[in-house]
Amino acid sequence: MRLRESAIAEKEIDETREKYRLVAFRAQILFFTIVDLAVIDPMYQYSLQWFASLFGSSIDNSPGKNQEPAIRIKGLNDHFTMNLYDNVCRSLFEAHKLLFSFKMTVNILAGNDKMDSQELRFFLAGPAGEIKIKDNPTDWLDDLTWTETAKQLVAMSDTMAVFKGIDDYFMKNNLAFKKIFDSVEP
Repeated sequence: MRLRESAIAEKEIDETREKYRLVAFRAQILFFTIVDLAVIDPMYQYSLQWFASLFGSSIDNSPGKNQEPAIRIKGLNDHFTMNLYDNVCRSLFEAHKLLFSFKMTVNILAGNDKMDSQELRFFLAGPAGEIKIKDNPTDWLDDLTWTETAKQLVAMSDTMAVFKGIDDYFMKNNLAFKKIFDSVEP
């Protein structure tokens, strides 16, 4: 009798543990994000003990404790992510806070398969190779600015499906883009 109860309890524990694997996955992403900060400045070193303590406090203080697992998992992930962000930002130089925010966001998106690696590479490195530049269709961009803009547009159109045809669209609708260019708050 006890053996059967033990087997049932073990199965329930395994099922519950599996549901919360998403929390462990997010925590792993966040831990290695803060570990990477030491590359920026060796002063930025955080212990696993500190991280685990912060995680434990997030478990205790996050919302949705008596909710269904999906709500509890979201509450844990959101609370811990914000708690970690706030605590790490207190120890960063102002110049490194934006970089940390970017790295954290990219790592979370990549971990959830919501980051296109080709788009990220383009964002970080820009166009590569030789690009044939068409004549400047605008009267509001000088030739140097047009050359750089055209390189970006052609490379985006050629390398990323989501931006296919943006170079031609810009050429045909450049006056609409001028409004954005001239805007105080684009």
